[in-house]
Amino acid sequence: MIEPYIELDDVSFAYERCAPVIGGLSLKLYKEQFTAITGPNGSGKTTLGKIMTGILRPQKGCVIICGRDSAGMKLGEIGQRIGYLFQNPGLQIFAPSVQEEISFALGLKGCSKEEIDSRVSRSLRDFDLTNLSDAFPFKLSRGEKQRLAIAAVLVNKPDFLILDEPTTGLDMERRRALSDILLGLKEKGIGMAVISHDRVFIDRLADRTIKMHGGEIVEDRT
Repeated sequence: MIEPYIELDDVSFAYERCAPVIGGLSLKLYKEQFTAITGPNGSGKTTLGKIMTGILRPQKGCVIICGRDSAGMKLGEIGQRIGYLFQNPGLQIFAPSVQEEISFALGLKGCSKEEIDSRVSRSLRDFDLTNLSDAFPFKLSRGEKQRLAIAAVLVNKPDFLILDEPTTGLDMERRRALSDILLGLKEKGIGMAVISHDRVFIDRLADRTIKMHGGEIVEDRT
């Protein structure tokens, strides 16, 4: 029997002094499926993604990651297993150059200089950032920031990815390139959940589509 990589059990969440954004939601996500999470603005998609990665903690219910209750896991420990792309890439960019942004986590892991250089060079090529390797990330365009943030997430080779609107700011050619990269990761056994309004992107990649409305799952189809 295949075990879920992420499991939410009766999870509820509300921001301070606000009505619940997520209400009594249960969900199982599997590495073997590329799951798309769709729904209108305000339906709880982004909040759900942050709950699954430990950025937000549920006020009711629990989140299980690889069989462990995430309440007992530190954010960094969850981050080693699950890579997360923010809807606004500027929120996760911090380094003084594009190259350092991509290499930062590899240095923390103790990778050798040769391995870091190799993986960073490949990421720069894959995301068409080679000519921007020394650029200050905060001066990049929205699309360039998006590509950089995705590259920085993927270079760490997490077991599971949660990407919030990853095609925002990307032209059609770069959307196709991102699709190809994600399909390659899927073939290598990396699990993925993508929050997106991009119908073409979803239709090409998704094995399973979950639709949310009002903080609840209203449709779940494979």
